Amino acid sequence: MVNCLVTGGCGFIGSHIVDKLISLGHSVKVIDDESANENEKFYYNELAHYYKLDISKDDCSHVFGGVNGQPIDYVFHLAARSRIQPTIGSPNKCFEVNVVGTQRVLEWSRLNNVRRVIYSGTSSLYGHQNTIPFAPNMPTNCLNPYSMSKWMGEQVCELYNQLYNLPSIVLRYFNVYGPREPIKGEYAPVVGLFKRQFNANEPMTIVEPGTQARDFTYIDDVVEANICAMNADIVDVPFNTYNVGTGKNYTMMDLAKLISKDGTLYYEFIPVRPAEVKETLADISMTTKDLGWIPKFKLEDMIKSY
Repeated sequence: MVNCLVTGGCGFIGSHIVDKLISLGHSVKVIDDESANENEKFYYNELAHYYKLDISKDDCSHVFGGVNGQPIDYVFHLAARSRIQPTIGSPNKCFEVNVVGTQRVLEWSRLNNVRRVIYSGTSSLYGHQNTIPFAPNMPTNCLNPYSMSKWMGEQVCELYNQLYNLPSIVLRYFNVYGPREPIKGEYAPVVGLFKRQFNANEPMTIVEPGTQARDFTYIDDVVEANICAMNADIVDVPFNTYNVGTGKNYTMMDLAKLISKDGTLYYEFIPVRPAEVKETLADISMTTKDLGWIPKFKLEDMIKSY
């Protein structure tokens, strides 16, 4: 058994990681300020210990002190402002949580001798200038406050490794979907948004021209990537960055057809949004090589399973 701490552990991805860690017999603490507007609800596991705190403002040092007197072994850092479009009009909180909050999590981890921090990153930082498939060694091309703040969080992770020997692994997620995904508002992740609209007999709102493509990754695969990052025997590589995707992408029109029962589309186009990329696709060769992780789930098989 190991002792784990999950920041943002009441949200979509974080709550699934909490459940998985508990199922593996580990002790889990959770920090979450429950402020994510895109979440219709927050999720809890009765066997975990919860602390309603803001990592960018509140003193969370006591939470890093361990479970039942035992030190925290691994920190899964997911707490963030995580939607692209809302951060364009209101960048302040995004940088406070995603950069300052990350530095504070790393500092508390350093002071408590955490064995490894697993940082949830984003594929949105590859931007327009890189050609697919995106590889972790490509230059960043941040197009919005969200991707910039998450990239800055990565840089702080690397700094803490170089200066203070705090090991960390960055996992860059590609369009995660599955049960508990956010569905509120016009900027909800696209799978949840389309499914909500379809189930309500509303037109699916497809951003023009509908040929934008994304690498969609099922939540169970993302959780497994985090477990692999925790268990990876790569002490000779105390900091590294890995993609978590499938290596296959789908256009928005493809996605809408998969969600439609008989392939008949009921949709409307909406204007192009600023600061979003046209196509994403993950190169996961290093993730497989170093972490032993291989995605198991395909979009066409899972889209109607929940």
